[in-house]
Amino acid sequence: MPPTPALVADRGYDAQAIIDLVAARGGGAHIPAQKDRKIPRSIDPALYRQRNQGERFFCKLKHFRRVATRFDQLARNFLAAVILASTRLWIRTYEATA
Repeated sequence: MPPTPALVADRGYDAQAIIDLVAARGGGAHIPAQKDRKIPRSIDPALYRQRNQGERFFCKLKHFRRVATRFDQLARNFLAAVILASTRLWIRTYEATA
């Protein structure tokens, strides 16, 4: 995969090896530091908020049984199920804000 300019992850991925790998590929790691680090890193709150929204979306997506259990064996059928479930989630969100 091509490198991305920013890798946003949660505290569980706060390992120096991961941060060095991202830096070696030309990206920046936006990962909050573990509480026991001597020198904490600062992160952009707006980027971290976007990561949280993405995680919440995937959590909602897993509520669809067909997606969560990977019921479909063909990749194209699974992708179609993910697209349908994502569309339903988007419509629900759009109706709630309208």
